Amino acid sequence: MKKILPFLFLAFASLFIFSCKDDSDSDTYSRMRDVTGSFTNGNGYAFTQGIDINQTDVVLVYRAAGNAWQQIPKSIYLPNSGTLPTNRVFDYNFVFDSQNVQIRIDDQNFDLGTQMTQAEATSYLSNQRFRLVLVPAEATKNASSVDYSDYNAVVKYYHLDETKVPTTKVN
Repeated sequence: MKKILPFLFLAFASLFIFSCKDDSDSDTYSRMRDVTGSFTNGNGYAFTQGIDINQTDVVLVYRAAGNAWQQIPKSIYLPNSGTLPTNRVFDYNFVFDSQNVQIRIDDQNFDLGTQMTQAEATSYLSNQRFRLVLVPAEATKNASSVDYSDYNAVVKYYHLDETKVPTTKVN
């Protein structure tokens, strides 16, 4: 009995330790921020929003498209328009690190400043609204079933409150 008692005590202590283990990181949680800005030749068709996340966290970026959100990167194909070049394509894209997210237009095969109609420039360059979704790396470990291209699925999975999204205007 004396030989079994230490093993029973060790088993009980182990059970207590593992049952009380808290794997959650209480200071990191998914959050959102809206950023509105205009793409111009003066800002190099890019703008930056400061953030503060861990090196391992993930940033998702969505662009407001009417009443919906579309995930970027996203290619935009402009229709042929009279004297303007054909096959006008550009990409909304982004890069991020733990301090900043830069949203930009990449791979333009035409001059955005002179080869867009005024309506196109207004629709695609002026006052563009983006939603940044900051997701802790820990939260993405078990999120393999989430379709990140589906904004509504992301909001539902991470229990994000769309009524409390702070907004920033850049440039």
